[in-house]
Amino acid sequence: MPPFDAEILARLQFAFTVSFHILFPTLTIGLAGFLVFFEAKYLRSKDEAWLVLYRFWVKIFALTFGMGVVSGLVLSYQFGTNWSEWSRVTGPALGPLIGFEVLTAFFLEAGFLGIMLFGWQKVGPRLHFLATCLVAAGTAISAFWILAANSWMQTPAGATLVDGQYVVDDWLAVIFNPSFPWRLMHMTTASYLTTALVVSGISAFYLSNGSNREVARRAFSIAMWGVLVLAPLQIFLGDQHGLNTLEHQPIKVAAMEGNWETRGGVPFHIFAMPDQKEQRNHLEISIPYGSSLILRHDPDGIVPGLKDIPVEDQPPVGVVFWSFRIMVGLGFLFLLLGAWGAWARWRGTLYDGVWLRCLAVLLTPAGFVATLAGWFVTEVGRQPYTVYGVMRTEDSFSPTVTGASIATTLVLFLIVYGGLFGAYLYYLTKLVRRGPDPLTTRETEERPEAIRGARPGLVVPAE
Repeated sequence: MPPFDAEILARLQFAFTVSFHILFPTLTIGLAGFLVFFEAKYLRSKDEAWLVLYRFWVKIFALTFGMGVVSGLVLSYQFGTNWSEWSRVTGPALGPLIGFEVLTAFFLEAGFLGIMLFGWQKVGPRLHFLATCLVAAGTAISAFWILAANSWMQTPAGATLVDGQYVVDDWLAVIFNPSFPWRLMHMTTASYLTTALVVSGISAFYLSNGSNREVARRAFSIAMWGVLVLAPLQIFLGDQHGLNTLEHQPIKVAAMEGNWETRGGVPFHIFAMPDQKEQRNHLEISIPYGSSLILRHDPDGIVPGLKDIPVEDQPPVGVVFWSFRIMVGLGFLFLLLGAWGAWARWRGTLYDGVWLRCLAVLLTPAGFVATLAGWFVTEVGRQPYTVYGVMRTEDSFSPTVTGASIATTLVLFLIVYGGLFGAYLYYLTKLVRRGPDPLTTRETEERPEAIRGARPGLVVPAE
């Protein structure tokens, strides 16, 4: 078998590292919002159960945040080593956006994370709550800048290619490019929905084994409200994002639908085996007129076909087609969970339904799977371009990097990241098994209501 060339290895390496990395920001973005809610409820009610929830989930947040930082550092190095041509051409437009993410988001998170984790006995409750809010704001700002950069690669605007390098004409047009608003809302909602599934799944586990029942009931209730609201919202945002993609990246939509001929009355393929070599599908199971109804809101609406462009300009259809179906299928499964939870709440059996708890536990990791599937649709569907319609992936690669060096680093990444992920799962499992602190045995000096003032010398024990 002939060896992989350097470009393919570089693409595999980046796909692996970015897929690994995205798992952790997905959870920290949503979990930061949950922590703000838990602490706000505690400060308002002085009910210790909310504080116990906060202290439990902030440990998982810290563990996940650290993994996100470590795994994200590698990505920027790959831009310079493996994709130097891409960096040279797009640097004037994308470099500042990535720099703004560090200056505005990462520094904000790093500055207040220590207070959030270790400041209970050092600062007052309100200042601690402010730190939690600022860390949550930092995660949202980070998503803003990273998605602005990624969206620009999908729908470039506000910059002109001059002498082989982009020159920015309008920074607002670069940042708020045509696909950015929908992509930002879709990804942010995915993060919160994924977190709601994690919280509901772990809480359902506690309810099932009878441990930590008081705090588990509260977390499960809040998480199920989140799934009920976020799942239909995500489906709506996904539909709107799809319509935006149809306008700006019609071939990506054709690959998502597995549609080869531009025509009206296109069915939605529930199952099919796309054959890119023969430019057709095998074993189709379809809903008549489904794609036309979804994309054009008209049963006879015209849907673009893959044959409109040469084969060498088509994305890998099989990956895009099946990733899209995994994402959509899981989305409707999340909708079912939310509706089931609402029905159980109405009947007064939210905490007692065995099958509801089993489904919640089963879907604990499903949000991450749906998020990865969505990113595969987005990034693989953009191929063969890094900057859609302008700069091809083969022209973005560093010409002096050898296949042997990339293969070596790829193997090292697989080993190191495998070890890191194993350690992460070990400590995460350990935290979950230990569970929240019992309500009746917590030390008085750990209570934030015992704090009076911002200086250690002003700490006064609670009466």
